[in-house]
Amino acid sequence: MTQTRTLTFYGMEGNSGTAVYPMHRCKTIHLVRHAQGIHNVEGETDHSAYMKPEFFDARITPLGWKQVDCLREHVKKCGLAKRIELVLCSPLLRTMQTAVGVFGGENYTNGENAPPLMVENAGHSKRRAISSLNCPPFLAVETCRERLGVHPCDKRRSVTEYRTLFPAIDFSLASFFHCKFMNCVVDLFISNGVPN
Repeated sequence: MTQTRTLTFYGMEGNSGTAVYPMHRCKTIHLVRHAQGIHNVEGETDHSAYMKPEFFDARITPLGWKQVDCLREHVKKCGLAKRIELVLCSPLLRTMQTAVGVFGGENYTNGENAPPLMVENAGHSKRRAISSLNCPPFLAVETCRERLGVHPCDKRRSVTEYRTLFPAIDFSLASFFHCKFMNCVVDLFISNGVPN
């Protein structure tokens, strides 16, 4: 007997429908929020703190790294790590640090036949480099971002800068046009039709 999954979906008008799909054609999507960022600490008590320039493209805190380590251990123990086929994340420092820390390979050693997912001390993390071996591919996707707003913590570095910190992440879907209306520092790196 073929296993099936019943999916309920809701239209824009609030009406619902049901569809049945064979399990072998279904993908399970796991959503993970980034670990605690430096902006979250002050922002929880004072929302205006999100406007501080020092929170530009906020990194995760030491507590955030403990959260990453705890989730990584859980993902490995429950067997989920072996079933992940692809990791999508937004191209913000804290989200890539979280994704790579949870779903990346072990510590990177020089001489490996693959680039690291994250270089040592990326974003002042005080963490060792993380290997891209024995883990799924990583893709940074601009549309995975929570918001494109005026807060410095919601703005990001250029793809060129990120590629030096996260060499094995695919940034081909992390480029878009500068938005003067939202005062966003964003980039479009297309040269001869090829993202760079």
